[in-house]
Amino acid sequence: MLKKILTIAVSASLMSGIGIAQEKEKAVEKPKAEVKNPIVEIQTNHGNIYLEVFEKETPMHAKNFLTKVDTHKYDGLTFHRVVKDFVIQGGDPTGSGSGSMGEDRLVDETSPYPQAGGTVAMARSQAGASNCQFYINLKDNSFLDKQKFSSFAKVVGGMDVVDKIANVAVGPNDKPNDKVVMTKLTRVEKVPAAPAPKTEGK
Repeated sequence: MLKKILTIAVSASLMSGIGIAQEKEKAVEKPKAEVKNPIVEIQTNHGNIYLEVFEKETPMHAKNFLTKVDTHKYDGLTFHRVVKDFVIQGGDPTGSGSGSMGEDRLVDETSPYPQAGGTVAMARSQAGASNCQFYINLKDNSFLDKQKFSSFAKVVGGMDVVDKIANVAVGPNDKPNDKVVMTKLTRVEKVPAAPAPKTEGK
């Protein structure tokens, strides 16, 4: 009987020790790093714009955009439509507003982000969402949320450049008189820090 009691006590002690070791292991486990959304730099002849692309929240529209960025489909294209206090729009390979990069339209996708100033979405027609033309909202355009427009990115740097483009002179069909060129689009690790303001006398 005594032997049996001792065996039980030893087993309990061992189990307790294992439990404590496991608890210690859990305590030293490093927290998992949060996966960040990609950042895309749009280099233009007016300055650089930085977008956070909602890869987790709008995977289909994000993948469509990022694939075109990674394969340089947008390099050298223009912002062909500028409507002050509304949007700037680009990504049309023809620069006419009616071009496309293939026949397929994007499937509608619900975004958790409303059409607010600085958000980015694909243009739409009655046929559905464009597979290449995108626009940047210049202000709150939440009325577009009811029309199936989907915010798949937002400006996280260079909104001053967006505003500069928004003020260029335009002609017929809201087309800039002087081309606003997207020279290159690439993924970057982060938005560069803003340069320190110049002090007087330097």
